[in-house]
Amino acid sequence: MKRLIHILCLSLLIGAGQAHAEDQVLGWQKFKVKDAQKDRPIEGLVWYPAENDARVKRIQSNGVWVGVDAAKKATPLEGQRPFVVLSHGLYGNERNQNWLAEALVTKGYIVASLSHPGTSSWLRDTGDARQLWERPRDVSRVISHLLDDDTFAPRIDPKNIFMGRHSLGGWTAVWLAGGRYDGDKVKTDCAADPSELICKIGDTWRIAKTEEDIVSMEQDLSDPRIKAIAVFDLGGTQTFAPETLSTIKTPLLVIGSPKPSMGSLDLDRESRALIASLPKDNVRYIEPTSLTHFDFLGVCTDRGMDILENEVPGDGELCEGGTDERIADHALISDAVISFFADP
Repeated sequence: MKRLIHILCLSLLIGAGQAHAEDQVLGWQKFKVKDAQKDRPIEGLVWYPAENDARVKRIQSNGVWVGVDAAKKATPLEGQRPFVVLSHGLYGNERNQNWLAEALVTKGYIVASLSHPGTSSWLRDTGDARQLWERPRDVSRVISHLLDDDTFAPRIDPKNIFMGRHSLGGWTAVWLAGGRYDGDKVKTDCAADPSELICKIGDTWRIAKTEEDIVSMEQDLSDPRIKAIAVFDLGGTQTFAPETLSTIKTPLLVIGSPKPSMGSLDLDRESRALIASLPKDNVRYIEPTSLTHFDFLGVCTDRGMDILENEVPGDGELCEGGTDERIADHALISDAVISFFADP
């Protein structure tokens, strides 16, 4: 009964913020984190329920990606709302989950998506990539920035802050939930099997190759402001100290992708291994048979696969099943995420 009352109250809260939904549009604007860490500028996008007072147009679309319909700098609707931060995967960017941002905003959420320096599409400095411990800090900095923003601070409910993470972003999320990197474990595991993806990435980016960097990687990067986290086909589970995973209190929704693709991860070493290590009361796991690793990216155009394949042979797989099938998968994913955030 308590759970039913909780869901009903949250539904009423969101519903109140969505009054006159016919006049509501998907608003968006850019943000840039303003804090003392000037050597690592963080930029991204804020998505929000907005007044219908600005032009709605298709954005972030090209020959490969469909994009979304949104109004730039539209006036945000009044009232406090739950807040979600989205983090991309390896060499992804702030646009990768715009479809999920749109779905969340439709349900009354405010959403921020960011590009991580060093590991995003256009920011590939190896020095930034080496400092992987900064990725969770990026998220915390975005939360602090928007909680101090004149426009969005009054509209964000600080007791209802959530995260959604894909791939390397999922790894970032587990850090923020309380997982701790284990340098000795990584060294032992990579000596036994250097072909592991995380070992290859570690060698390429020179991750944790000095004592100073190991200390930085092993620090506590949890953020207690985050109420619950959705993790999408993460990689890097084996880098965490098992004893830290077993004591995580933040509720997690973990989604695994079992359908083979170019980017397939070993679920037994990743998503399944993660849920086996987490407290049973704090985790939900789904593994829809239709999902590939790239189904968390945007919807592709009919020409998307051919364009990518012509540019870089093999990249066309990012758009395999990326139109109608991906639209259906996005509906499945967003329904699972929204349901989880409503009652983590």
